Amino acid sequence: MLRMHFTAEDLLGIRFAAEPLPLVELAMALVAWQRTDEPAVFGRWRARAGHELPGRVRPLLDLLRPDGDNPQFVEPYARTLDEGLAAVREAAPRLTGEELARAAARAPGPDSWLRALWRHDPAAWDQLDGAIRSGHEVLVAPHWARIRQSFRADVAWRTRLLATHGIKACLASTHPAARWSGTVFEVARPPHYEVHLGGRGLMLMPSPFWTGRPLVAGHPDGPHVLLYPALTPLPLTAPGPAEGPLDALLGRTRAAVLQLLVSRRTTSELARDLDISLPSVSEHTRTLRAAGLITTERDGKAVLHSVTGLGVDLLHSGG
Repeated sequence: MLRMHFTAEDLLGIRFAAEPLPLVELAMALVAWQRTDEPAVFGRWRARAGHELPGRVRPLLDLLRPDGDNPQFVEPYARTLDEGLAAVREAAPRLTGEELARAAARAPGPDSWLRALWRHDPAAWDQLDGAIRSGHEVLVAPHWARIRQSFRADVAWRTRLLATHGIKACLASTHPAARWSGTVFEVARPPHYEVHLGGRGLMLMPSPFWTGRPLVAGHPDGPHVLLYPALTPLPLTAPGPAEGPLDALLGRTRAAVLQLLVSRRTTSELARDLDISLPSVSEHTRTLRAAGLITTERDGKAVLHSVTGLGVDLLHSGG
C-alpha cells in the first residue's frame, strides 16, 4: 500500500507539473511496453513498439522494470532530451552499491552491464546514452504532440476537479483504489511505501503511458512528485486536433461512453452501442469510475453504469 502523509503546509503546496518531461515519458513508455495490463487499450501499441524498438534499447530494460519502481537517475526531471542526458551522466558519481544491488536483483538477465555502469566504465555509459537516444527517437519524439495533448487535458480536468470538489477528490481520482484516511492519502496496491512529505509539498504529474498505482519520487531541489495515469492514455489520444474539448480530455471512445451513460446502461449494451469489445468497455468504465465521472452497481448478473453529477457537469461544460 502507498501511504502519503500530508501536513497542512503540504496541502497548501500541491501543484501540477508545467509540462511533460521527455525522459520521464521514455521511462514510462518502456515500462508500459513490458506490462500486460489494459490489453484492450495498449495491446496494439505494445505490438507496434516491440516491432519498432531497435536492439540497442535493450540495456534500458535492465533498469526500467514493469512495476515502475525504478532508479530515478535514468528518468531525470529535465525539459529536453539533451538536458536529460547530461543529468543522467552527472548522476554517475552518486550511484551507490545499494542501488546497484537492487537494480541487479531486478534485472531480467546477467548483471555484467549494470556492474560496468556502476564502475563508471565509459563504454557502458556510452551504451546507456545510445539506448536512451534510440528509445526517445522511437517512443517519444514522434508522439510528443499527443503526449502533450494528453498531459494538458488531464491537468485541465484535475484543476477543475480541484476547484469544484477540493484536493481530496482530485487525488482520490488518480486511481480506483485511492482513498483518504484523515490527512493520509492511501492507495491499496503493493508494494508498501510510506512517505512523509514533511512540508515540501507535492507536484502532480500525469503520464499517458503509466497504467499502475501512482508512483512517488523525491526531488532534491523541490517537492515530492506523484506520477499517475493520465485520464486519456496515449493509444486513445487521436493524432491531430480533437473534435471537441470532451474528446481532447477523454479520447473519442471514452467520451462516447460518458455521453451514453446519461441513461443507465449495462456493459453489454455499451459494447453493442459503440461496437467495441467487452474488455475495452470494462477498461473505459474503470477509468471513468476512478475519475468520479460514473458509478457502477450490480443488478443480479448485470453490471449497470450511469453518469454522476460530476460527469453531468463535465458534459454540460463541453469538457
